[in-house]
Amino acid sequence: MAIIDRFFVRAFKRGTLQVTYADGSVRTFGAPDPEFPDIAIRFADRATPGRILRDPSLGLAEAFIEGRATIERGDIMGLLALATANNRWEAATGALDPNAAARTVTWIRRKIDQYNRTRVSRQNVKHHYDIGNALYDLFLDADRQYSCAYFLDPGESLEQAQLDKKAHIAAKLALTPGMRVLDIGCGWGGMALYLHQTYGVDVLGITLSDEQIKTANQRAADAGVADHVKFALTDYREQTGSFDRIVSVGMFEHVGPPQYRTFFKKCRDLLTEDGVMLVHTIGRAGGPGVTDEFTARYIFPGGYIPALSEIAKGYEGLRYYMTDCEVLRLHYAYTLQTWYDRAVANKDKIVAMYDETFFRMWTFYLAGSCVSFRYGGMVNYQLQFARNRHALPITRDYMLAEERRIAGKA
Repeated sequence: MAIIDRFFVRAFKRGTLQVTYADGSVRTFGAPDPEFPDIAIRFADRATPGRILRDPSLGLAEAFIEGRATIERGDIMGLLALATANNRWEAATGALDPNAAARTVTWIRRKIDQYNRTRVSRQNVKHHYDIGNALYDLFLDADRQYSCAYFLDPGESLEQAQLDKKAHIAAKLALTPGMRVLDIGCGWGGMALYLHQTYGVDVLGITLSDEQIKTANQRAADAGVADHVKFALTDYREQTGSFDRIVSVGMFEHVGPPQYRTFFKKCRDLLTEDGVMLVHTIGRAGGPGVTDEFTARYIFPGGYIPALSEIAKGYEGLRYYMTDCEVLRLHYAYTLQTWYDRAVANKDKIVAMYDETFFRMWTFYLAGSCVSFRYGGMVNYQLQFARNRHALPITRDYMLAEERRIAGKA
């Protein structure tokens, strides 16, 4: 039995994976199971199996992107779901981990990448967010919320879930009219505009993306609220002023562990004495790790998903109170499934805008992210902080009551 066959035997138990090798031989792994997909793949050359053995995620990703591994039954979402469902994070099988040499190389590279100096941070953001707004319009909701939605019901629409996400976050900020709010990593401006519309607060949104800042400023102007909702192309480390509230949604993943203390210290300095901050970030359910090679190389250079223990080290000793911590488990899986479905439905448009290779890369990214939340060790954290113990009510009841009020569900 070839080494790659042994790998597939370990990795696939339930559901079937049929593999056609470059020499024409065909082998089937696993066993039929109605709860697991039935997938068939074909390798175009003899080198691909070895690359997958060294680093399953990167090896498969590059083979799929380059057309050296084709899926003949099912799709990339089904293949990745089959692999990760057989090796859930809770089970700790290790069957899909890179080998020791690949792990060492990745660890060294990521420790260097994640330092994220200001100039490098700008370059990293542009790599992902400045590839064209038209792409994001093909799979995001109309408000371009590019972060985990909040599903009150798994069957509700993406548009409703993203609106519920904004209400969920806004309720935790305990806003009153006239407050000054800083939105760090404001995206295309949707959260800032929502907070002003809902509470009459003044919002400054900051981002490092040229495409996002143009769109956000135009949206504020079109809504006639540019005097109250402003946007700036600014690194958080360069921001000055004083704010009653800070919100940061989907930006902390770009900060990098060496900068966590810088981030939290800067935010504390920007908050008023009664200030409150809400950080919404992808997180690891387990301990610290490293960004996988595929994500770092093709999708989010410099990005890193933090463990809760790493976040804690960032704010400990700075005289903050963490006043609330919520863990969202499956919400991002539902979000990413919808993004993936919409991207696949718009394949022809994406291929016309870029090419087939880009489409395969993008769908691998969306599918891989989805299964990491559905079966892997990824979650979302919503972390609330306050500078003093009297800034917020002493129970959590106010959050739910306010959320229902502003969402019209009271």
